[in-house]
Amino acid sequence: MEPGEDGELLRRHLPELRHQAAAYYRTNEVPQRLEEALNAIFYLRPADLYGHLANYFSTFSKPPVICKLIGRKVFDGIGQSTLQVEVFCTVQNNEKSICSIVISSHSEILENGSLEAVDADEKERNDSINTALEWVNGSLNEMLRDLQPTDQCKVDELLGEYFAKKIEEEKGRKETEKEEEAATISASASVPASSVVTPAGKKKGAKLGKKTSVTEKPVLPAEPPEPVFCGSIAIGGLSLAVAKAGATINNTPLYLHLALMKHDQNLPKELTVPLPMVTLLSCGKSSAGKLNLMKEVMLIPPTELTVKQSIERLLDIQKQMMRLLDPACKGSSPQLTDSKKGSARSAVKKNPPPVLKRISHLGCLITGCDNLEQPLILMQTACRNLGLELGTDVHLAINCAAHELMDYTKGKYEILTGTLKSPDEMVDMYVDLINKYPSIVALVDPLRKEDGQQWSSICNALGSRCYLIAEDASRSISKLVEDQNLNIPKCSGLVIKYTNQTKISDLTELTRLLNRQRRIAILGSPAGESSDDSLVDMAVGLGAKFIKLGGLSRGERVTKYNRLLAIEEELANNGILRSGENHEFVDFAEEAQREEELIDVLPPIEQGPLPSQHSQLLLVQDQNPASLPSSTQHLNEAAKKDPPIFP
Repeated sequence: MEPGEDGELLRRHLPELRHQAAAYYRTNEVPQRLEEALNAIFYLRPADLYGHLANYFSTFSKPPVICKLIGRKVFDGIGQSTLQVEVFCTVQNNEKSICSIVISSHSEILENGSLEAVDADEKERNDSINTALEWVNGSLNEMLRDLQPTDQCKVDELLGEYFAKKIEEEKGRKETEKEEEAATISASASVPASSVVTPAGKKKGAKLGKKTSVTEKPVLPAEPPEPVFCGSIAIGGLSLAVAKAGATINNTPLYLHLALMKHDQNLPKELTVPLPMVTLLSCGKSSAGKLNLMKEVMLIPPTELTVKQSIERLLDIQKQMMRLLDPACKGSSPQLTDSKKGSARSAVKKNPPPVLKRISHLGCLITGCDNLEQPLILMQTACRNLGLELGTDVHLAINCAAHELMDYTKGKYEILTGTLKSPDEMVDMYVDLINKYPSIVALVDPLRKEDGQQWSSICNALGSRCYLIAEDASRSISKLVEDQNLNIPKCSGLVIKYTNQTKISDLTELTRLLNRQRRIAILGSPAGESSDDSLVDMAVGLGAKFIKLGGLSRGERVTKYNRLLAIEEELANNGILRSGENHEFVDFAEEAQREEELIDVLPPIEQGPLPSQHSQLLLVQDQNPASLPSSTQHLNEAAKKDPPIFP
């Protein structure tokens, strides 16, 4: 073809191309939209003309969809490996990185574990992270492609189905291994073995004249821990990453995005910032003293203080405690003046807490104590030196971590070195402790989850004066949501940790369940915490009563306190910050009596078969003008009020 022939061909087909272009633009309403924009912009005369046009036309673009997921192996605040997930979306024909999250691993920190246990834990964690990376960068990447990140329920539904399929595959693999092992054993059993005659030994009889001791009621053995499926951290990480991506695309903070999810897209008029449970002292098994019971001694600020005021007050108390623990200041530290604390005061003088040696991975001071009252008196002294009163200006909470104290050979809890108590004796001890120190408003894991009868006893005895919280004594979030039962064990509330296969929809369902049953939710950070601050948004958006982040040291924990400060400021500036409510405890005895009365009064209700799965509400994106960018609202309003320039 000659050089001029292609131009001639183009001119010949130009009318047809023009007709096709006009039809294409009319089909997509381009002339109409352009006319509306030009009519409105003429009256607005914006400084950034093309910026207004870009905002206007962006409202008609297709919603962003997930185009790529990238999983990476990163490290948490104590150097353990964990998972990072980054979400990429197609936004206006361009691939953009929307957000990334780092999820904490489930593994506990084995402070007193053997080298073999530490190595086994590290291997298990690495295997789980590597499997999660294969899922995220492989099959899950393909499965979630082209889905809208704002459709959280759909994403979580697919993630749940994917995880259930993986569990079934693993069960099938294990059954195959068992069958092969059984076949091998049966084959080896067919070979005749030489008979071995075991010489009859003398049986040792009981010595005459020796009295037999009365055996106590045996303690229930520890339940096997709920299995953590290898790679399950990918499910929780992806669900959180998609939620954060949806919030980013909607130009909404994550806490508001989650609040809308929990309340079926009806944003509450006000939101409350959870009270921080701040760990200031650790006197658990890893400390140098005899005391094992108090893994965390925490302070809770009063509800009338802001988060900023609360943290400043708790920092002052922490500084005062460090002065009291400093041997150079030991002689000059003021003593308690309360005569009722005379015996305890003399105990402190006789056996003062050892000198501070290090900061725990929880971000708090570690010191050894030799009795139950020493850390409490230390707190009391620090507060009084600042003119504060425990129980009024600040409250106490104790993480007992009772599951770490059980001596199964003796069937008792070793609360102090050499001091053992049965589960029933533990209940009596806690009652005496709360009677003596009414400023304690929360006990976390006062007993093992296996001691269900004692949980009921302590709830009936102290529930009306103190929160009885289950942390390690609770079951996994997925199990709680599946069973819809929070009373195993009986407690005032739960510490919720977002790990493993937990999905955002599971978290919203669990907090709804807690609210319906008048129990409190506490969002807590795992032992191996990362610098990701999404946990704080979860606590605010889902309406948690408390947030348990550890101490006021270590960057991965201080980051979350800073996020809590920022959210409180945002809510206050927007006029939707609700002041905290006073502590409302549960009178379990009265609650049980009301339930019995209802059972006696109400006739039995015949229930039909329950559905196999709980229905989930799909998120419906709000399309009213209030959700559009401000520049777009100006365009629409101007187009309605002013006469068109281009009729």
